[in-house]
Amino acid sequence: MVTTQTKPLMRCDSRYFGTLEYQEDSIMVFPDGIPAFERETRFLAVRQEVNAPLVFLQSLADPNLCFATLPVQHACPGFRLNMTPEDRAALGFSSTRQPAIGRDALCLAILSFEENMPPTLNLLAPIVVNLHTQQGRQAIQMDSRYSHREALPLREAACS
Repeated sequence: MVTTQTKPLMRCDSRYFGTLEYQEDSIMVFPDGIPAFERETRFLAVRQEVNAPLVFLQSLADPNLCFATLPVQHACPGFRLNMTPEDRAALGFSSTRQPAIGRDALCLAILSFEENMPPTLNLLAPIVVNLHTQQGRQAIQMDSRYSHREALPLREAACS
């Protein structure tokens, strides 16, 4: 007789979502943190049907820290990932080719909100997570035509 054990659920508090339950294998680890938040290394991806396709990256250490992101393919269907060799190596990707978004990597653009301004997306330095290891980092695009402040809706030229 084989019994299956379910992994225990862990909990974290979130200012925006209340108490979240998750399993340890759903944690995204950013060994170097995210620029300006270097001490924040562990995040959960929070998806809600009502807010789809937004993905919220909730810090496990700070209930008040949560990044609103959008999968780059939703914002810019023609988006081309062009990571540096150092970023690819740090995430365990091949040194000879860029990772495929959706197959190898989750690629998210951080949304910025400023008072009296429309929201913008950072396509110059997206959040990239290796889907096989859950390791992530903010990766500056090499020789990019993308901006760190792409207006929504995106200009057609930004995505072509």
